[in-house]
Amino acid sequence: MALKMHASLAVNVGGWLKTEIVEPVGVSVTALAEHFGVSRQALSALLNGNASLSADMAIRFEKAFGVAADTLLRMQTAYDLAQAREHESQIKVEKFAKAA
Repeated sequence: MALKMHASLAVNVGGWLKTEIVEPVGVSVTALAEHFGVSRQALSALLNGNASLSADMAIRFEKAFGVAADTLLRMQTAYDLAQAREHESQIKVEKFAKAA
């Protein structure tokens, strides 16, 4: 039986990056987007919880701030799964039975 993480433990990685990495450094979204070579809109959407973290963006944060990209991606996956679990009962799929 798989362990289920309580949804309250899942953290939006964009919001976490904003409060724990970007804001303490004091860099603007515009300046950081330029440094990363991405649009300000894309970075803003991530930091405000309106977009998911991509592997490329995780590597950018790893290179710039030293936070492991795989850790960030695990946070994103945990958050996505917690969000999906909230409406799990609406996903109507039966267990697959092998053909005899």
